[in-house]
Amino acid sequence: MTDTSASGKLVLLAGATSASGLAAARILAGQGARVIGVGRDEAKLEALATEAPGTRIEVCDLTDEAQVADLAARVHADEGPVDGVLHLVGGWRGGGGLAGQTDADYRFLERSFTALRHVSRAFDADLLASGAGRLAVVSSTAVARPLAGGANYAAVKAATEAWARAVAQGWAKAARDSGEPLRAASVIFRVKALEGLEERLARSYADLFVAGADGINDTIVELTPPSS
Repeated sequence: MTDTSASGKLVLLAGATSASGLAAARILAGQGARVIGVGRDEAKLEALATEAPGTRIEVCDLTDEAQVADLAARVHADEGPVDGVLHLVGGWRGGGGLAGQTDADYRFLERSFTALRHVSRAFDADLLASGAGRLAVVSSTAVARPLAGGANYAAVKAATEAWARAVAQGWAKAARDSGEPLRAASVIFRVKALEGLEERLARSYADLFVAGADGINDTIVELTPPSS
C-alpha cells in the first residue's frame, strides 16, 4: 500500500521567503511534515523560522547549480531523501507593450525557471523513489492568454509549465517501464495573482499528498479567489 500521508514527509520549499512560503511552512508542519525553507536572504529565512517554528532553513542561490548540488548533499546527509518540492521562486516585471519587454527584465524573470531546472534535477531521484513524491510549480493564467505587456513573463511561465509536464511524463514512463504503480506526481497551479491565495495554495499543495498520483500527475489546477 502506498503511504500518501503528508505526516513525516520531507518537503522542500524553494523560494520560501514569500507570504506563500510562510503559509506553506505553517500548514505542512501543522500536518506533521518536516519542512525545509530555502532562499537567498538569510534574514528573511530566520524570520520564517521564527514565524513557522520547526522549519529548517537553508541559504542557497537556487539559480547556481553548484549551490543546489551542495544543498542536496546537506539535506541528504542530515534529513534523508526529499518527498516533496513546492517551487515558489517567482517575481514580476512587465508593461510597455512588446517594445517594453527588455532583456534585463527577461533575465530577471528567467531566474525562476533556472531555479526550477536545478532543483527538480537535484531531487528527481528522491521524488521518484518516494512513496508519494510531489512536485508543484506556480504558473499564471497569462500562459493561456499572453499579453504584449507581459510577453516575457508569459514566456517564462510557459517554459515552467513545459518543464513540469516533462517531469510528469518522465515519472509516468519510469512507472510503466518498471511495472510499478505511479507514486510520484508533478502538478501545475495556475493563478492570476497570488495575493490573497497564499493559504489556499499551501493547502492545495498539502492535499496532493492524500491524492493518488495517477489522478493528479500532469494536471493543471487553477486557483481562483473565493467568490464574493
